[in-house]
Amino acid sequence: MLVSALVGAADLNPLDTVAALADKIPFVHLPSGLSPLDRAVLFQIRLPRVVLCALVGGLLSMAGAGYQGVFRNPLVDSGLLGASAGAGLGATLAIVYFGAVGPGAIPPAAFLGSLGGVAVAYLTGAAASRRTGFGDGVATLLLAGIAVGFFFTAVQTLVLQRSAEQDVQTVYNWLLGSLSGATWQQVVSILPYAAVSIVVVLLHGRHLDVLAVGDEEARALGMRPATVRLIVVAACALATASAVAFSGLIGFVGIIVPHMARRLGGPGYRSVLPLSLLGGAGFLVLADTLARTVLSPAELPIGVVTAVVGAPAFVWILRSTQGGRT
Repeated sequence: MLVSALVGAADLNPLDTVAALADKIPFVHLPSGLSPLDRAVLFQIRLPRVVLCALVGGLLSMAGAGYQGVFRNPLVDSGLLGASAGAGLGATLAIVYFGAVGPGAIPPAAFLGSLGGVAVAYLTGAAASRRTGFGDGVATLLLAGIAVGFFFTAVQTLVLQRSAEQDVQTVYNWLLGSLSGATWQQVVSILPYAAVSIVVVLLHGRHLDVLAVGDEEARALGMRPATVRLIVVAACALATASAVAFSGLIGFVGIIVPHMARRLGGPGYRSVLPLSLLGGAGFLVLADTLARTVLSPAELPIGVVTAVVGAPAFVWILRSTQGGRT
């Protein structure tokens, strides 16, 4: 985060920038040579973006780890449960039909769409599991999420085909992910949802460890697997929805970072979840720094950067999973 605050299109003096940042620490007073314009760039443009990026990355990664614990599969993330497709459909509807309201309509629409996608997938999967009695409900929930994702994507495609070219371009720009234009107001808006989801998911790390051995064993230990699964899925859905509402769709964070967390801290979710939270924050801040500096003063969509890094890493994870080493 410190490196990201020092790097950018505007050439800020590193020592003066560090002094200006340290001056904000309580009981620390350091003179800084930054001009008023440089201070505005640092505190009103760069820092909100860095903080929001860290929050989004941490939430996406932690949610991915939580979903992987629920489904007992290291290749699962929020995209397989309808969250991403729901957010994309919500943002598309807001851009196409409520564009006159302005860009402020996109985050709440994406937020509601993401939560709606997960809710539909969960209710559909739970109903199918009760009717068929197939497995423990995990497989049907995952299949329902995939089906809901395909349906929402089809509706989104239909809406885009009937939209103006400018609206289509705006939708695609949002889908590629971007944190440009981040503000402190957005940081404040995401904080309550981030705090609730982080606390709930981290408190259920031990429960996810018990779920890893199977539902029957979990019941024998006095735990209710269905209840735990519902709580964790709801908290992860809240984390994902609040993140994508302000960043757009950013892929691979929820798969790559939890896997690296397991390599560092072992398979237990009491260590995987906090490591994923911190690692996701650092990973996305690094990706965003590359996105805004590689082609400076132009910017790459952050989703492109994460895909370039994440696609090869995903193949590596897939191979190691098939080899039984994950």
